Amino acid sequence: MTDTLHCAWAPLDDPLYRGYHDTEWGVPERDPRALWEKLQLDGMQAGLSWITILRKRDSIRAEFDGFDPERLVRWTPARIAKALENPGIIRSPKKIDATIGNARAFLDMAEAGEDFSDYCWNWVGGQPIVNRWKSFRQAPTFTDWSAAMSKDLKKRGFKFVGPTIVYAWAQAVGMVNDHDVTCPRHKAVQKSRS
Repeated sequence: MTDTLHCAWAPLDDPLYRGYHDTEWGVPERDPRALWEKLQLDGMQAGLSWITILRKRDSIRAEFDGFDPERLVRWTPARIAKALENPGIIRSPKKIDATIGNARAFLDMAEAGEDFSDYCWNWVGGQPIVNRWKSFRQAPTFTDWSAAMSKDLKKRGFKFVGPTIVYAWAQAVGMVNDHDVTCPRHKAVQKSRS
């Protein structure tokens, strides 16, 4: 079941998906650690559907020490093996290794005096890009700037940050407003920008 006014990708008959759409997706996020966490979740989605991540998100957060980068960089092979036994997470050794490496890259930026939020938002000029699509199908899967950001993140040691992942993440954290123009959330997220 869908609502012709809301974004069709968030069906009414899935309360988890709809709740995510109605309260989180597209809301501008400025907290550096929260931005980093959401980038990790988008990376974990690679090859999967987003609803899989939403259903496992609480378990993933718990297993990954609340996405605390300082704790993650201290993970040992035994700690990784423990995580791989948890059916509540995405049990991909490559994605787990990437999250640990991405924690190191995040901390390296902080140690160099570079704020992750400022870094991210500078890619869109400090304010959300506001698109006016009639359907989510009109939105691109990546852009020139998401490709450039992806390339830069990879140079810094990040993994699972391809141009499509970066663009999907930017939509999720409100760097891009890709709600359908008829969706009430399109205007609502614009009012929430800070």
